[in-house]
Amino acid sequence: MSPALASRTGKLSESLTLSIVAQTAAMQREGIDVAKLSVGEPDFNTPRAIKDAGIEAIESNFTRYTAAAGILDLRQAICDKLESENGLHYTPTQVVVSSGAKHSLANSLMAVVNEGDEVLWPTPGWLSYPEQVLIAGGIPVPYPCHCENDFRIDLDELEALITPKTKAIIVNSPNNPTGAAYTPEETRAFGELLAKHDIWVISDEIYEKLRYDGNQHTSFASVDGLYDKTIVINGVSKAFCMTGWRIGYLAAPQELASTVSRIQSQMTSSVSSISQKAALRALTGDTPEMAEMIQAFHHRRELVVDLLSGIPEITCPVPEGAFYAFPRVDSYLGKSANGKKIEGSLDLCAYLLKEHRVALVPGAAFGAEGHIRISFAASESELTKGIERVKQGLLALK
Repeated sequence: MSPALASRTGKLSESLTLSIVAQTAAMQREGIDVAKLSVGEPDFNTPRAIKDAGIEAIESNFTRYTAAAGILDLRQAICDKLESENGLHYTPTQVVVSSGAKHSLANSLMAVVNEGDEVLWPTPGWLSYPEQVLIAGGIPVPYPCHCENDFRIDLDELEALITPKTKAIIVNSPNNPTGAAYTPEETRAFGELLAKHDIWVISDEIYEKLRYDGNQHTSFASVDGLYDKTIVINGVSKAFCMTGWRIGYLAAPQELASTVSRIQSQMTSSVSSISQKAALRALTGDTPEMAEMIQAFHHRRELVVDLLSGIPEITCPVPEGAFYAFPRVDSYLGKSANGKKIEGSLDLCAYLLKEHRVALVPGAAFGAEGHIRISFAASESELTKGIERVKQGLLALK
């Protein structure tokens, strides 16, 4: 008999999104046509110039270890980006390049959370937030962002959740899974409340460039009183179609960045040298393809909102960023399909996948029962087909 595993592992859940991806792939291998509206990555290719930079890195034998925090040129490029686009001044020693923004988030939590510390996370919110808090030994505490308020937080409600045990709060704008994106005024009001408290602000800004409401992205680190408390998380995965290259980064106060660098040096060492060169090209070169991608997402957003409006008893705030819609479907829960009751969003998505061949992610995965997530990182034809299947599946429930 094997020795016991660490107790914290028993609290972890399997990633529902990865599970759905696996089920969808299995159906497709059997020749079943599945409309894939579940995947959280752009369906566009990495721009040619960025791929060429990766190829050049290989051809020039730039294939060895780098500094744990990343190559200096890339960290300087990140500093330049933050200065020019976000009005934030950092030095390269305040930046750590990691294997994706998810890795940067995990490193941040490992650096600041002690056993039993509470970490506030948004609901609806990305499903890895609470799991990463648990891995770090903390206690995830959800703060609700209500659908009827366009998925905005009620600041009085939030302040009531902050206790002496609160060590950090995770903020995410634009948001996965809702597409909600704070205006500059909302960010400042939110940030001013947080500045009054002695807690870390972990600001997940990975969808920063995917915005359709005409507002400028405002980083929480730019709010008065928050620079020394904020960990800015970003990367190249979403904005430059580089999910598989696995490059994310954080920018933070010096002591925090140095601590994260030490953690990473013992856990993974540096990230891929080849990917770092490609990311450097992404941040310093011209990529006109990205403007075309954002315009395509904007058009798809309009299509999805229009198609969803044609389904009875569904409400969906218009997503202002990212590439997700998060419609409310609770009026269909409690109904039955083939004699089986649909108890929640997990059952609903399983039914829609099996019976109507459309892959979605249940709201329960994001701490928001009664919703489903639709990714519009898919072609317009795929979206039209998939949402029509959702409509037919919902109307077939009794």
